[in-house]
Amino acid sequence: MNNTLNAQPNQHQFSLTPHDTQRFANLCGQFNEHLKQIEQRLNVRIRNRGNHFELIGDPGILRVTEQLLKQLYRETGNGTELTPNLVHLFLQETGSDMIGSDDPALQPITIQTKRGLIKPRGANQQGYVRSIQGHDINFGIGPAGTGKTYLAVACAVQALEQEQVRRILLVRPAVEAGEKLGFLPGDLSQKIDPYLRPLYDALYEMLGFERVEKLIEKNVIELAPLAYMRGRTLNNAFIILDESQNTTTEQMKMFLTRIGFGSSAVITGDITQIDLPRGTRSGLVQATRILKDVKGIGFTHFTSKDVVRHPLVQRIVEAYDEQSDDLDAGRRS
Repeated sequence: MNNTLNAQPNQHQFSLTPHDTQRFANLCGQFNEHLKQIEQRLNVRIRNRGNHFELIGDPGILRVTEQLLKQLYRETGNGTELTPNLVHLFLQETGSDMIGSDDPALQPITIQTKRGLIKPRGANQQGYVRSIQGHDINFGIGPAGTGKTYLAVACAVQALEQEQVRRILLVRPAVEAGEKLGFLPGDLSQKIDPYLRPLYDALYEMLGFERVEKLIEKNVIELAPLAYMRGRTLNNAFIILDESQNTTTEQMKMFLTRIGFGSSAVITGDITQIDLPRGTRSGLVQATRILKDVKGIGFTHFTSKDVVRHPLVQRIVEAYDEQSDDLDAGRRS
């Protein structure tokens, strides 16, 4: 355990109710793996006997830990089978100060679709969804695994199902991720499918395969390369531009000026993974500088701490961030 616990640690006791042996086994995990996971992440010591818990550590962490354990216990009452990955997702929220907050602006927000509720994790994801709901144009910028694209698609599905928009457009620049894929056979749809697969996957999860295919046939959902947006005006639509770090300045300006009345646009990207030819400026990087003070446009910046995939993904992102200067020097040499 962290040495900070030895410096006059505080103690706090509480009980979880109602008492249910099966739910407590679910909460603690096999060999108490869930409690150990929380201890390691929050630098707190957890002792329990049945439904009675004792926490030892920093006073601020004790409050957060109690709220987290109560939240996880409520999840077990809903029939949720806790896993280390799910506990990790709940731990992502512990630094957001949303747990137990009375501020309406910090209360948890959810996205409702016909196939169920989607819960943004942590302060940045919560703020991102609020920004999407409150602005016509939003930028979500940050590393892989932070939920930028997934939450944007969820908001689009919710808007479509609530008839706030008539159609969804999913757009992506056709740029290979650091490798040459060669000639792609087939028609336009088959050529661009590999680039749009992450968007397809999110749609299938939220709407189901058959419904997505029907909506695509009816042109209610349209998937297209960025080049095909030129000359169009998009009204009453929810438009998502994914992987926007691979747009040029001209392409980004073209896309942003396509947005018509009754439309919302979300632009997602990771400025650390630009695959444009050497010397070509990223439209996303330029847009963040040019539009940062424009009213009506929202910006959400994610960091490695917002990663909601496997915990190793967060460590990988942090390791690459720490070595970014050396990597850039290596490219120039």
